Amino acid sequence: MVICAYTEDRWGLLGRAVASVQDQERRPVEIIVSVDHNEALLERCRQEWARESEGTAVPVTVIANKYDGRLGSARNSAAEIARGDIVAFLDDDAWADPDWLARLVAPYGEDSVVAVGGAPTPEFEGTRPAWFPVEFDWVFGCAYAGLPEHRAPVLRLIGANMSVRREALAEIGGFHSDNHDDMDMCHRLKHLHPDEQLVYEPEARVHHFVPVARTTWAYFWRRCFFVNRGKVEAFRRMEGAANLSADVGFARRALSRGVVRGLRQAIHGDTSGMTRAAAIVAGVVLAGSGHVAGTWQWHRSRAARAHRLSAPARFPGPGAKLAGPVRESPTTTDRVHDDPNHELSPGRNEW
Repeated sequence: MVICAYTEDRWGLLGRAVASVQDQERRPVEIIVSVDHNEALLERCRQEWARESEGTAVPVTVIANKYDGRLGSARNSAAEIARGDIVAFLDDDAWADPDWLARLVAPYGEDSVVAVGGAPTPEFEGTRPAWFPVEFDWVFGCAYAGLPEHRAPVLRLIGANMSVRREALAEIGGFHSDNHDDMDMCHRLKHLHPDEQLVYEPEARVHHFVPVARTTWAYFWRRCFFVNRGKVEAFRRMEGAANLSADVGFARRALSRGVVRGLRQAIHGDTSGMTRAAAIVAGVVLAGSGHVAGTWQWHRSRAARAHRLSAPARFPGPGAKLAGPVRESPTTTDRVHDDPNHELSPGRNEW
């Protein structure tokens, strides 16, 4: 069980995340708190959980991200020492229901299942904006309309609430991306194991904190544009594993079902229905524009890109040392700016 953390501003949330894992009906083998380049937070975590590192039902191990990258590197640092056959990941600003882990690992009873993800539901610091469409809850790093309502295979999992067989994670070389680590992992797994399944289990629930700063129109449009601009580089790095079918499917469902639902709600007296329908259209257009801008940016930086890709990181196998993922070129979606007070605090889920 891995929880990555990077800022003391989330100290209360991190404590709640760890406590929620300790209180699981199905106890994990261990809890690894991987601290991302923050010495003060690292020391505070060590002091807080030192007494729980040994001799407890669920030992807590605190480590530092040993690589230069951010989230993907922090997860690799933890997966490198993980003792379980299945490695689960929970965000530091999320907390899990007591039956979360039991429901998350249940699908692994099928040998064909290589990774399982659950549903992060938004826990708003304030109130949910009436104009905000549920199709775009991925902006918060949460489950969104269009995902299966019951356990089913999917193309991508949500990083705030996911798990993977450690052996399979080793086979793909660990996390190759810092900004799109969950998406990259899912694509590489499916490319390497086309007959195996990534399973979404909506009953495996966690509650993902959404600060007021992430419920504004400015945050919405920037996320739609910049996340999808940054994804172009992530896709190019995947080479044969890249696949846009999930993105195209999302856009089709959002426009056909979400817009129609919003308009129908407006006709029946919900005045915000029209606004939600308009936000869906705007979000899809912004995402497409981001993809076009990212493609142009990629080709423009071809020479620099070739230099950066000369020595990709790899995770050579179970029990072996991991390397941090190749760092994407800095963008406004870089996790170094994942701060509730920053105007473009990115979260982790992209479609």
